[in-house]
Amino acid sequence: MKNKEKNELAVCGFAAVKKLEKNHPERITRLYFTADVAPKFGGLCKKLAKQHGIYNQKPAEELEKLCGSVHHQGVVAMIEAPQIIPLDSDITDSWIANGENAVLLDRIGNANNFGAIVRSAAFFGIKNIIIPLDEAQASITTSSYRVAEGGMEYVNIYSVKSSVRLLEALSQKVLRIGTALDAKKSVSFLREAAKNSSKKPILVVLGNEEQGISDAIKKNCDELVIIPWAGMNEGVEQSSVDSLNVAQAASIIFYEMN
Repeated sequence: MKNKEKNELAVCGFAAVKKLEKNHPERITRLYFTADVAPKFGGLCKKLAKQHGIYNQKPAEELEKLCGSVHHQGVVAMIEAPQIIPLDSDITDSWIANGENAVLLDRIGNANNFGAIVRSAAFFGIKNIIIPLDEAQASITTSSYRVAEGGMEYVNIYSVKSSVRLLEALSQKVLRIGTALDAKKSVSFLREAAKNSSKKPILVVLGNEEQGISDAIKKNCDELVIIPWAGMNEGVEQSSVDSLNVAQAASIIFYEMN
């Protein structure tokens, strides 16, 4: 939940606030907590006191109003609203030089899915996430921050005006991998690509929860991959759900990239 007047974002959830305390305590301007979790934030209160920050004990209902969620887990930290960095060629050139992989999200609309993808990316050491400047794309919110369970502190999130133009610009420079239900190659292809000694960095594209990646994105991918369902390799038709949730799929894909 954003406070537009003060340009603040509420970060809630025990793990999210604890990781924020560990990595960037200086970003916290105000801290509110319930009586039962107060002893676990004594150190942070001391840090805030030194930098003239505000901290107060509040009832759970007040925290709900502050962050707009019942899932605050007894603590809410207010930070300056994060500014998403526009991606440029200097940044992508550094990825290529350092062999850093990246993830491009093609209109992932659910904030919880976005947060879960960030969490998985952080777990598997993928530091670079790109999101389009599109109303259909979820961004950094109180909800996505909480679901990321502290993962926001370990990734860099960049924005692009056009995902297609980005993919065009990175042609021959990175291995552009799209995820699609009509793909012929298994996601295990990513493992082979990652082990290739002369490999290029991988840019994997995850698609919208309902439509998947767009046709324009597909045309600008070097390869398309799919997560095989039970019996797929034996020619067995899919008989249950059509696909995994995009956040679940992301975890499998990121594992294969390592």
